[in-house]
Amino acid sequence: MSDILRRIIAANRGGAGVAIPSVCTAHPEVLAACLMRAEALDRPIVVEATSNQVNHQGGYTGMTPADFVSEINRIADLTGTSRARITLGGDHLGPQVWRAGTAEAAMAEARRMVADYAAAGFTKIHLDCSEGCASEPAQLPDDITARRSADLARVALDAAPDPGALIFVIGTEVPPPGGARTDAHGAIAATRPQAARATLAAHAGAFAAAGLGAALPQIGGLVVQPGVEFTPMTVHHLPRDRDPGLLAALADWPGVTLEAHSTDYQHPDAYPALAGLGFGFHKVGPALTFAWRQALYALEHLSVLMGAPDDDGLRATMEQLMLADPRHWQGHYRGDAAAARLQRHFGLADRIRYYWPQPQAVRAVARLLDRLSRADLPEPLLWQVFAPQVIERARSLPGPLPQALAMASVQLALDPYFFGPNPCKTEVAA
Repeated sequence: MSDILRRIIAANRGGAGVAIPSVCTAHPEVLAACLMRAEALDRPIVVEATSNQVNHQGGYTGMTPADFVSEINRIADLTGTSRARITLGGDHLGPQVWRAGTAEAAMAEARRMVADYAAAGFTKIHLDCSEGCASEPAQLPDDITARRSADLARVALDAAPDPGALIFVIGTEVPPPGGARTDAHGAIAATRPQAARATLAAHAGAFAAAGLGAALPQIGGLVVQPGVEFTPMTVHHLPRDRDPGLLAALADWPGVTLEAHSTDYQHPDAYPALAGLGFGFHKVGPALTFAWRQALYALEHLSVLMGAPDDDGLRATMEQLMLADPRHWQGHYRGDAAAARLQRHFGLADRIRYYWPQPQAVRAVARLLDRLSRADLPEPLLWQVFAPQVIERARSLPGPLPQALAMASVQLALDPYFFGPNPCKTEVAA
């Protein structure tokens, strides 16, 4: 809900050092684990869908924005999570999915998508028109990006049931496929404050030129790079010896907070540090599905230890699916065949997440969980593959133990994002 985000923005800009996690995944069990945890902690949470996951054509999940909203509501009701604590966001909404075509054709599709997101009830709208289409540069300058973003903002405002509830996020910091951008020292270079100010100024001008000057206060987030990122096999941790000074770029924008993408896998104390640097929105996604995959593979290892065959199970199924359709991982991983195989299954980018919705994967997971739910899983056996805190959390969750172990793994990956005081308790309770 937009009131929750506005309170987060105000508190962060007031120096309270608070932030809200934006969970970006369409995996139903992972979402269930996240919503259950938010409910247990009485905290607000953002759930986001990306333009390639969910769009008017179905995306790779097969869901339209309205379908995604129905799915989130279903999971919320199933897990006993208050819908009032959930804000729905659309991530990287722009022409990217259709950028192989002309800009005109891609923007036409983007307009239809954004209209559907806004009409379905998404209120956090990330306008991202930074990538070029056919015959354009890969990365577009601020003026073109801002002009196209203003175009999509108008579409969202026209389509939303409550236009005033929309909060726009602008800017982008997306690494190229296969790895992040590093400087000469191997570190992730933070966005320069002057670049952040230029992005804000370009959007202010574009909104005004489009007759949307009254909507400028609805820009509530600016995506910039604080120096956190991950490659398939490496995490770039938040530097503690520097402040990139990005908060100063917001001096003339009191209703805007910074948004950090790719915050997955950071040390727990990085999140309060990011909040102190002015980042009120923290995006996370691959780390959560990575934790789910890690738990499933651990459960399969338990099954093998108990005598099940090791040649026709979950890992073999996922390998077959990824090799049969390599488009979701092939351009993102480097190295020989052995290195690519490791990255397919264990890479931090977690490109395997694209394959979980496929029927063969769904059946393989169900077989594994069903087999183990009917087996005795003594504590010494669980100790072989699960940390004590995972087992302890799983014991507190409902449902069969194998499923609970996977849910607990996701929750423990999400827990560091819930820190500090809760400035939204009143709104959530309402």
